[in-house]
Amino acid sequence: MVTAYVVLLVAVACERVAEIVVSTRHAAAMVARGGKEYGTGHYPVMVALHTALIVGCLVEVLVADREFIPALGWSMLLVVVVSQVLRWWCIATLGEQWNTRVIVSPTMPLVARGPYRWLRHPNYVAVVAEGLALPLVHTAWVTALVFTVANVALLTVRISVENAALATAPASPAVDDGQHV
Repeated sequence: MVTAYVVLLVAVACERVAEIVVSTRHAAAMVARGGKEYGTGHYPVMVALHTALIVGCLVEVLVADREFIPALGWSMLLVVVVSQVLRWWCIATLGEQWNTRVIVSPTMPLVARGPYRWLRHPNYVAVVAEGLALPLVHTAWVTALVFTVANVALLTVRISVENAALATAPASPAVDDGQHV
C-alpha cells in the first residue's frame, strides 16, 4: 500500500502545480484589472506549510513505518477526493478572481454563487479537510496533527487578511432572479 500512497501524494503534488499555473494566470488578470495584493508576508509561510504537508506524509509513512488501516485509509481517501472536488468548485466559481494570493480588484464584485452562496471561505474547508485526511490515508497521524495546528495559526492570519481585503471590493449586483453573481 505504500506505493499506492506515494502515487496519491505525487498526484496531489501535481494538482498543486496545476493550481499554481491557474493561480499565476488569474493573479495576472486581477492585477491587469487594477487588483491590489494584500498580506504578502504570510504567503511564503503558506507555500512552505503546504509543501511540508506532502513531504511530511511521505517521510512519516516511510520512517515510522506506518501501516495502512483500511477503515481509516479508505474513509480518509474519500475525504481527500471530496475536498478536491470542493476546491475545484471554488476555483471554477471564482474564475479569474481565484488565486493563491489575496488580490482584490475594485472593478470586480464579490462572488455569492456556488459554494460562496453558503460559506464565506469554502476553499478553506477543503484545505482543512484535506490537511487532516491526506496524512491519515496512511496513518501519518503526527503529520496530520502538526499540519492542522500550524494551519489553524496560518488560516487565522490568512482569513483576517482576506476579510479586510474583501471589504474593499464592490458589492455584488442583484440579477433578475434574485440571485447574486
